[in-house]
Amino acid sequence: MYHGTINKKNLTKILTKSFTRWKKEERGVHMSKFQEVFKRTEIKYLLSDEQYKALMVRLQGIAEVDQYGETDILNIYYDTPEFHLIRTSLEKPVYKEKLRLRSYGTARDESTSFIEIKKKYKGVVYKRRIDAPYEKAKAYLDGQGELLQSSQIKSEIDAMKQGYAGLRPAMAISYKRIAMAGTSDPNLRITFDRQILWRTDHLDLREGAKGEDLLQPGQRLMEVKIANAFPMELSRIFSELGIFPVSYSKYGRGYEVMMARRMAGAYIYQLAGSAAKKGEAVAYA
Repeated sequence: MYHGTINKKNLTKILTKSFTRWKKEERGVHMSKFQEVFKRTEIKYLLSDEQYKALMVRLQGIAEVDQYGETDILNIYYDTPEFHLIRTSLEKPVYKEKLRLRSYGTARDESTSFIEIKKKYKGVVYKRRIDAPYEKAKAYLDGQGELLQSSQIKSEIDAMKQGYAGLRPAMAISYKRIAMAGTSDPNLRITFDRQILWRTDHLDLREGAKGEDLLQPGQRLMEVKIANAFPMELSRIFSELGIFPVSYSKYGRGYEVMMARRMAGAYIYQLAGSAAKKGEAVAYA
């Protein structure tokens, strides 16, 4: 972990060393009924409504919707005041990491939530998480409480909190998800997200899913998550339907929209100031 500003020239070296230490520490003492460690490759695709409907027909016999059907997933991403984590992620380094608090459905004080560290190294995603009642998990991340459980994953979260100065809730991202699992390959997972909403106010998952949609009407974000080689049959189907991989980060896209609006607002403010000096009026589109 690092404290303060890092020279960009050394960023990859520092993060790679951090990842190496993380990989060597796999044992923990906290036991959970939920899966805590995930390792897989994730490929993303943006689908039109027509592609989605055609693909769901073609996936019959290959994958099936899990027992939960469509679920609401709500997240709060934590970052520094300068948005260091997401800015680093968007630069596509060899190693990057994110910290988030997640709930399935609108959170309540005692409902189960997950504190997750998501790391990506050379294209492979490693997700590690611990569960806790929402009120306690949020208080812990916000520096207003402590979790009694002890585990290697919690130690890694503690290290992130200490290593990134000023870590705080930065953006809420929510979406509706349908998840499918492979019928013959249990490691194959395909998810479809719609209504990907973002906001930077009311950063509390008890507020529910609200915000502005990042997708166009009818669009869905599909993710194929695999532990091994990409299925040849899926490659053929995707090619026939004109479905191709994209680079897409929900938090990253929300950050880009936010920054574009800030820049536009600053430009309008500058124009207004110049016009006021000249005694002119500014028309707002």
